[in-house]
Amino acid sequence: MSNKLIANLEKMLGFGHDSAVLRFGLGSAYLKAEDAESAIPHLQEAVRHDPTYSAAWNKLGRALAECERLEEALAAYRQGIAAAEQRGDKQAAREMAVFCRRLEQRLAGGVDS
Repeated sequence: MSNKLIANLEKMLGFGHDSAVLRFGLGSAYLKAEDAESAIPHLQEAVRHDPTYSAAWNKLGRALAECERLEEALAAYRQGIAAAEQRGDKQAAREMAVFCRRLEQRLAGGVDS
C-alpha cells in the first residue's frame, strides 16, 4: 500500500500541488516504507512551508536519526519542540523532548536507544 500511496503523492507533487501537508504525507509514507533517506527532503520541505508544523519536525528528527545524522536530528527535534510550544501542543513537545534526551545520551557515548 505504501508504494502506491507514494506514487500517488509523488504524482500530485508533479502536478504542482506542493504544500506542507503533501510533503508531510510523502515523508511519512517513505518512513513507513523504511526509506528514511527519501523521507528527509520531503519533511524538510514540509517544515520550510510551515515552520510551526510540529508533527513534521518530529518525523524529520526520526528520519535523520534513522540515517545516523544525529546532530541534525537533535536540531530538528529542538526546533520541533519550539514549534510545538508555540502552538500549545504540549504532548508533541514532551515526546520530542524524550527523543532529544535519548539522542543527547547517544552523542555523549551513553546508552544506545
